[in-house]
Amino acid sequence: MAEKTIAQGGFAVRIAILSDIHDNIWKLESVLRHVQEADALIFCGDFCAPFTLTQLAQGFKGPIHVVWGNNDGDKWLLTRNAAAAGNVVLHGELAELELGGRQLAANHYPHIARHLAESGRYAAVFYGHDHTAHIEQIGQTLLLNPGEVMGRFGRSTFAWYDTETGQAEIVEVA
Repeated sequence: MAEKTIAQGGFAVRIAILSDIHDNIWKLESVLRHVQEADALIFCGDFCAPFTLTQLAQGFKGPIHVVWGNNDGDKWLLTRNAAAAGNVVLHGELAELELGGRQLAANHYPHIARHLAESGRYAAVFYGHDHTAHIEQIGQTLLLNPGEVMGRFGRSTFAWYDTETGQAEIVEVA
């Protein structure tokens, strides 16, 4: 029986993509109920406070890949909390990952994400910042913003990305 792993390519991986929690821990709690079947989680920035990172790490037991947002102010304590959690990898401003045999990138800013997607180096590029859920195909690259967990503009959303199919979907959470 083959074991499912995200450390090596060739296996289908279901990834939850989140961004812009902005300390709305109540919405985060709702989102966490929906993403438990994910093999990995990518967070595109703006936890805000370190306790939000801790809640995410405790609420999702798989690997979590994080890029900084412009509102992640206390990076020292965020880094300390990530190390204590044990399942969080802080990538800084840009994450370049291979998951499920696909090359992926994540950052916080739309204009950087667009340039990364236009490079053609990645199967998918994920970003946040503008709080607007968006899926677009640029050549062979999927460009995706999962929207915002916080629900500031009325919708609390996250996204799924499937490495086997290369397809994504935006999910609204009540």
